[in-house]
Amino acid sequence: MEHTLLLLAIATIVIVLVFEYTNGFHDAANIIATVIASRAMTPIQAVMLVAFFEFLGPLLGGTAVANTIGKFITLDDLDRVLALSIVLCGLLGAIAWNLLTWRLGIPSSSSHALVGGLAGVVVVAAGSGHVVWGFDDLLHGHLNGVAKVIVALILSPLIGFWVGFALHKLMLILLRGAHPSINRDLRHLQFLTSAGLAFSHGANDAQKSMGILTLVLLLGGFIPSFEVPFWVMLACSTTITLGILSGGWQIVRTLGFAIYKIRPLHALDSQLTAAGVIFSSSLFGAPVSTTHVVASSIMGIGASERPKAVRWGKAFEIVTTWLITIPGAAAMSICCYLLVHAFL
Repeated sequence: MEHTLLLLAIATIVIVLVFEYTNGFHDAANIIATVIASRAMTPIQAVMLVAFFEFLGPLLGGTAVANTIGKFITLDDLDRVLALSIVLCGLLGAIAWNLLTWRLGIPSSSSHALVGGLAGVVVVAAGSGHVVWGFDDLLHGHLNGVAKVIVALILSPLIGFWVGFALHKLMLILLRGAHPSINRDLRHLQFLTSAGLAFSHGANDAQKSMGILTLVLLLGGFIPSFEVPFWVMLACSTTITLGILSGGWQIVRTLGFAIYKIRPLHALDSQLTAAGVIFSSSLFGAPVSTTHVVASSIMGIGASERPKAVRWGKAFEIVTTWLITIPGAAAMSICCYLLVHAFL
């Protein structure tokens, strides 16, 4: 029994890190797309700069988001082997969805995939009572559980859209009549804004895997309470950075070129907007989707300048993907669980 538990825990930890790697190369595009589209950096420069600050984000960004993600399912009353098997299948479903959308070049949300994958398999394998839904608390003004995750994931792209809209309007007023040579300065400023976006992404996204990895250690009986060990922070930070270095060039084309024609000012405004929204969310322990925030900020910037030039058809395609990600990842994780259950 102990031998089986140890092997299952090791396998689940490896799968968590694989998910973090897919999260890195899937979301790398969200950070570097506007930098590359505006020609502020070469792809190699963008990836190296982003990777460095991405590595620092999980180490210096706290653990508020990890606490939120690690506590929205409760499996401590189940058999340890069953509990770890459920988490493993939830992660496999999220990874499968990440790989599918990456292959198709669709910027879906790794956060949605993780929540959908875990919630779906927990409901089927252990019952809905093992998911902290939090909807009753939401009616009383308290955010926790799945409700907190969903509220953050819904509000963040809306905030990203309108902040991007307002910021770009302001920048157009401030730079009215500026000489075209200002574009050179705007490209140089993107070294700072893209670094800030990379740091905020690492501080938010890597914490999701930190939370799940800590949950695995707790369910396996390897730690006494839910506290994120430093080696978990370091492992997730390293893995997401390796994923960033792999890049997601299919999605770069979608975000950088398929929604709106990106110029240096658009890129700068998008990076400022996304970095501000994501880092603020991290401080409140709210897991958000970098994909959603970056894409919606580009839409808001385009809408503030030339609404007719925004390719709303592509935007609609992205929004549709957002809506189906949670049930899609849930279905994949349930299939994984049924296969494992059939064999074991």
